[in-house]
Parts: sequence; C-alpha cells; structure tokens
Amino acid sequence: MTAAYLALAERGVLVADPAQREAAGLLDGVLAGVAAERPKGLIGKLFDKAEPVRGLYLHGEVGRGKTMLMDLFFAAVPIKQKRRVHFHEFMDEMHAGMAAFRKSKTGKDADPVEAVVKPIVRSGLRLLCLDEFHVHDITNAMLLYRLFDKLFAQGVTLVATSNVAPDQLYKDGLNRQLFLPFIELLKQHTVVEELPAARDYRRMKFAGQHVYAFGTGPEARAAMDQLWLRITGGEPGHPDVVESIGRQIHVPLAAMGAARFGFADLCEKPLGSRDFVRISHQFDSILIDGVPQMDRTKSDAAKRFILLIDNLYDRGVKLGASFAVPLEQLGRDDKTAFEFQRTISRLDEMQSEEYLGKGLRDEPSEGAGPDQTASTARHPPA
Repeated sequence: MTAAYLALAERGVLVADPAQREAAGLLDGVLAGVAAERPKGLIGKLFDKAEPVRGLYLHGEVGRGKTMLMDLFFAAVPIKQKRRVHFHEFMDEMHAGMAAFRKSKTGKDADPVEAVVKPIVRSGLRLLCLDEFHVHDITNAMLLYRLFDKLFAQGVTLVATSNVAPDQLYKDGLNRQLFLPFIELLKQHTVVEELPAARDYRRMKFAGQHVYAFGTGPEARAAMDQLWLRITGGEPGHPDVVESIGRQIHVPLAAMGAARFGFADLCEKPLGSRDFVRISHQFDSILIDGVPQMDRTKSDAAKRFILLIDNLYDRGVKLGASFAVPLEQLGRDDKTAFEFQRTISRLDEMQSEEYLGKGLRDEPSEGAGPDQTASTARHPPA
C-alpha cells in the first residue's frame, strides 16, 4: 500500500504528503491483518478462532486524499472477499433488502436485519470499504448499531472514509442518544485517524483550468487530453466498471478518481438517474468528449444529458467536456427546451472557479429519493 503510494509520488502523479504517508502506513497494518486472517468455515474450525482484524476510520477535510488512499488500499488487498462501495449506496441496499424481506411470507415475525446480514456472511465477505461515511437521517442512525454489531461479530473488517470524526456523526440528530452506542462500537472496531493533509489536492487539479472546449476538430480533443492528464497527474487511465443495480456500466478510462466517457457512452445507452448517481459516487471528476448539438432527432439523448448534468451538479462532481457548439446552441429540440435552460445555467456555473473550488456534496437535495435527485425525478426512455 505505502509502496504504491510512493510509486505514484515518484512518477509525479501526486505530491507526497506526510499525513497521507502516515495514513498509508496504518492501512498497511490493516492490509497485513486481513491478508493473514485464517480461513473460515470447516477448515477454519480446525484452528483457534483468530481475533477480528481492527479496521480504520479515516476522516478529514474534503480534497485531502482519503478516497485516493482507499482506492490504493483496496487494490492492494490480495483477497477476493472484499467490497468497496459508497456509504449511501450500501445503506440503500440494506433498506431495500429489509423492505423486501418484510413483504415476504417469512418476514412477518423474523428479524429483517439478520435477513440482510445472512447473504453478506454467506458470501464470505471479510473486508468492507465504505467511502464518505456520514449519517444525516434517523432511519440510518437507528439501523447502524444492529447492522454493524452483526457484521463485526462475523469478523468483517471495516475501512471507512468520512469528512467528520465519529463523535460528530449525526450531530444534533433526532434522538441522538440512541445513536451513541454505535459510535462506541465504531471506535472499538476501528482505529480512528484524522488526515490533516496540508493541501486541498482536489481543488489544485482544476485551479486556473479551462474545463470546456468547443468544436469538433483535433484542437478540442487535444484540449481534453491535456485536461485529462492534468487531473490524473499524468496517468493515462484504464478501463473500469461501475456496478449499478446488478449490472455493469463500462467506463472507457478511469484514473485517480476521474473518469472519461464519450457522449454516446452516457447518453445513447439505456442509463437512468440511479446509474448516474452511482457514477457520481464513484468519481469526483468526469470528462465527456464530443457533446453534440441536440435537435429533435436526439430527444432521448438530450433527456439523458439533462438528467446526467442534474446528478453531477447536485453531487458537486467536477465536469470537463468538449462541445460541438457553444452552450447556448446545444439544445435545439422544442420537447426539451424548457429543461435545457436549466441545464445550460448549470453548465455555466460548473465551469466557474467557485464551483470548481467546492467539495463534493454528501447527499442529494432534501426530499430526493435514493434513485433520483430533487431537481428531477424523471427517467428517460431506456
């Protein structure tokens, strides 16, 4: 883990930071423990039961490299029984699983928390990495102790990143005294470490950059290539996937928390709001090549583009893009003319220094469900 971090620093992909290196050392300890853990099941019973590996709760201000460190750690862990997921998505899955169980014939009198934990245990999961751990609503607050008490009892190791220390979770929340046992449980099973890195590295990526290019020729492509290498620290990137409701969304290029797509990859395929939410949770920066002018022949693509921008904006994701025409000429379909006005306004704001200097937002706006943002509840045709 530390070796991978130092290798990136040596290549100039990132600037080595003492606080980040210290956190990498702590993650090395978790990695060694998880990798050395004795097997479970029938074979494991032949040995004395090993103590569960203590995880890590890494917190600090936005842009300090927490997610980058988690990515390096997760890639370095040499076991298959691991999972990395955004906290919000993980909790959505737990609530959906419990709701489905309650509706089943067996769910009338049984424990729904036990029901959602059983499949996790059967899968053999040993390491759970949760990015952007935060608690804002009472439904999650009241569930977390019971859920993680069972997961920890089964030997699952937790590594989490957060913008706040455990004692600040669900601060001033309704019936917070009922949440306090979870904080103690979290401290018991993880090492709590602050990441006081000296710089906001996410902001540095975009400082002074022009994030939009216009035209369809080689100059626009070259501008996007240059921006891509700037925000990835020179890494060319590699194909990746985003898991979304049991299927995979292909990502042509991904590196250092950024993803690069062609317009067709996102807006001419059967993707909806929940897919764009997953993408916005996995990457803090998105580049889109070749956004065309959208007339009546591209109505479906225009609707997806509107939905995509709404989700990226609500999340605070940084956007770089090349457009065939100036922004005010993008929408040429009377079916989407009104919605496109908001999209153009947001695209204008998303290239501003103020927007580029802000951190990611934890949640969609108040009132939005887990699969949609407050700004739009519509799904384009699939």
